[in-house]
Amino acid sequence: MAPSTPRVVVGIDVKKRPWEQLVPLHNRWHPDIPPVADVKEGELVRVEMVDWTGGRVGDNNSAEDIKSLDLTITHYLSGPLRVLDTDGKLAQPGDLLAVEICNLGPLPGDEWGYTGTFDRENGGGFLTDHFPCATKAIWYFEGIYAYSPNIPGVRFPGLTHPGIIGTAPSHDLLNIWNERERKLAETDTGSLKLCEVVHQRPLASLPTPKNCLLGKIKEGSPEWQKMANEAARTIPGRENGGNCDIKNLSRGSKVYLPVFVEGANLSTGDMHFSQGDGEVSFCGAIEMSGFLELKCEIIRGGMKEYLTPMGPTPLHVNPIFEIGPVEPRFSEWLVFEGISVDEAGQQHYLDATVAYKRAVLNAIDYLSSFGYSKEQAYILLSCCPCEGRISGIVDSPNAVATLAIPTAIFDQDIRPKTGKVPKGPKIQRSPDVIKCTYDGKLPVTKNLGGTQT
Repeated sequence: MAPSTPRVVVGIDVKKRPWEQLVPLHNRWHPDIPPVADVKEGELVRVEMVDWTGGRVGDNNSAEDIKSLDLTITHYLSGPLRVLDTDGKLAQPGDLLAVEICNLGPLPGDEWGYTGTFDRENGGGFLTDHFPCATKAIWYFEGIYAYSPNIPGVRFPGLTHPGIIGTAPSHDLLNIWNERERKLAETDTGSLKLCEVVHQRPLASLPTPKNCLLGKIKEGSPEWQKMANEAARTIPGRENGGNCDIKNLSRGSKVYLPVFVEGANLSTGDMHFSQGDGEVSFCGAIEMSGFLELKCEIIRGGMKEYLTPMGPTPLHVNPIFEIGPVEPRFSEWLVFEGISVDEAGQQHYLDATVAYKRAVLNAIDYLSSFGYSKEQAYILLSCCPCEGRISGIVDSPNAVATLAIPTAIFDQDIRPKTGKVPKGPKIQRSPDVIKCTYDGKLPVTKNLGGTQT
């Protein structure tokens, strides 16, 4: 007998706001957020999700929605899902939850996405010192392929994946997160020595009741008030998995997540059609609504058996990821190198972040000679299936990072030419990405048209 279709445990209506969904969503991590459904081992279930902003970014020619986005909303997650074994016994703290991603993609009727860069006044991103204004590019999907009217001459297959997948923290782990991140947030930024040239945003985003959504917990109740003041933001990846933005977690992948609370309380969201390693523009994947079809397995006692604590408690562990067999295949790449010497010529000691920044900047500058604006190149390198590597971390004082771009995604040959062969006619690339500019104190958005040569 053929297997049944996946059971929908979280359904989404993209015409409704996150807090209006039939199955409640949440945008914080907390052990007391109630599960919305039970899932048994081996059962194939379907989880639908809004885009990470809950529909606040539109398919239009304005970057004002990116510029003014309130980041206290992030991210809207579907779940938690309480996981039971075939005997009806819940996953227990100390177990390992193996989550197999069987299928995923955009929601039918909502086959589009966007990539953006945040404005300097709203947190910025990896290259804010070079790109201080908010920008946006819209992408449309043709099956497995994406193209953008804002970045002409580019088409590539997406490696679709959830940016966030994780289990709920225990109260002890939540306290560890909040304490260590509070101490970091109180750091004098003038004392930073590592990666200080890329520091733009707050060092950590601490709990806040503002825009806090806690699933079934009613806003304004005493329980909500207590939880909202201690629930962890979803911005970074942590011991529970979370916002790891690993582009290879696609069809056929398996994620081994530590279990910290009874039932595991699995949540997921932040679906990406495609992303480059590093997601360098911060709002940098092709963000979209989507669905995830998955199966779970409980490995009893798996945390102790398979995960080694890297910290003072048994809770200081990290997930293991098994990459799936389905990925785009490219045979030719152009690779850009960066070392830990910044744009001012200052030497940094084995700083892989500075080295990766240099590799990205080198690639952006190179692509700008082929008809693309630097804003187009920046967004493209954030969301296309490029490969980032820490290539060397041992030869002091320079760390070496590389960024590899598949050449087949372009409609022109971008490889360096030998001899005196000219590059050929100048290629028109119009329109440019949608960009926010300023007129005095009033924000104005415009589509930067014209010819790029």
